[in-house]
Amino acid sequence: MRRFDLPNPGFGVGLRAQHYPYIVRHWPAVDWFEIISENFIDVGGWAAHVLDAVAERYPVAMHGVSLSIGNSAPLDMDYLRKLKALAARVKPLWISDHLCWTGIAGRNTHDLLPMPLTEATLAQVAARVRRVQDVLERPLLLENPSSYLGFSHDTLSEWDFLRELAIEADCGLLLDVNNVHVSAFNHGFDPFDYLAALPHERVVQMHLAGHTHCGTHIIDTHDKPVAASVWALYREACRLCPDRAVLLEWDAQLPDFPALLDELHKARAPSRQGTAAVALASSRTTPQPAVLDAVPADKLRLVRHG
Repeated sequence: MRRFDLPNPGFGVGLRAQHYPYIVRHWPAVDWFEIISENFIDVGGWAAHVLDAVAERYPVAMHGVSLSIGNSAPLDMDYLRKLKALAARVKPLWISDHLCWTGIAGRNTHDLLPMPLTEATLAQVAARVRRVQDVLERPLLLENPSSYLGFSHDTLSEWDFLRELAIEADCGLLLDVNNVHVSAFNHGFDPFDYLAALPHERVVQMHLAGHTHCGTHIIDTHDKPVAASVWALYREACRLCPDRAVLLEWDAQLPDFPALLDELHKARAPSRQGTAAVALASSRTTPQPAVLDAVPADKLRLVRHG
């Protein structure tokens, strides 16, 4: 399987309204920004001005919450047209959304709802992803959502579903490391097994975020620093998926922008270590060129390895 080959812009943060004044005043040293697509669809004024100014200076990725790729209803073509128009304006690195559904009968619940993980659902979602990529004429990444319940008739694990979907639909994956941890605690599986089973060459981007631990369950709240348990999982993700774009999500109780960057900078060292470890392993396993000058030509023979 080929790697889903897209550029790695480095380490980024979400573009949030609270930080607009700081950003346009200082143009801070951040590698890239991720926007919530719906925050800029049919929006003008100050927000549109800031987006245009940011897109002139930084790489931008579009991250959506309304694609509802897991829905059984027809795709919302009006939404896709607006998404495509926004992409034409922003020229994003890629467009991403979540493996979920968000509403029915034209109503958006504004929540990322779980899907039954079955072969039938897989076939349906894969067809929808292919259609979305054809319409947008851009690569689509799908993110593993945090979840709090499942379906009794599930026949696939989430990691198996994502692996098969990425292959069948020829799409990329956005690996939210915090969501893996949240879902693992809520459902009782091993998060490291989840990471190991993913198609690592399809992972284009990672998310890091804070959560709220409620004792019996964890909620994905994006309102505090990244937990130590998530940093440990991130280190393993960097080993398995080195040299990937990394984004810190923080959406509530936002710190000031310099403090946000301080938290983001913590992600750099594990990423560098993961890349270095892979490079070292490659240098140890790559056969070195043979020195043939010292061997008589009549002693050489070709060996074919099956």
